[in-house]
Amino acid sequence: MTESGQKSVVIFYSTSGAIKTESLAKKQRLTVKLIPVPRHLSSDCGICLSFNSDDIHGIEKILKDNKIEFDAIYEL
Repeated sequence: MTESGQKSVVIFYSTSGAIKTESLAKKQRLTVKLIPVPRHLSSDCGICLSFNSDDIHGIEKILKDNKIEFDAIYEL
C-alpha cells in the first residue's frame, strides 16, 4: 500500500479486460483486486480493478502493451 493509502481504479468496457489486466498485474507482483464499480462511477462492465495509486504507470503499461480497452482510470 502507498504511504498515503491512495487507491485508484480502472473502469473497463468488458469483464474479460478486467480479468486479463488483473492476471497480468499479479504476474508483475502488483497489488490489485477486482471490485464492484463505485456507485459514483459508471461502467458497462460492472467490475473494475482497484490498485495502489503509486502503481499507475505499471497499470498503464500493461493496458497499452496488451491493447486492453478501458473506459477510464480514476483516483479514489
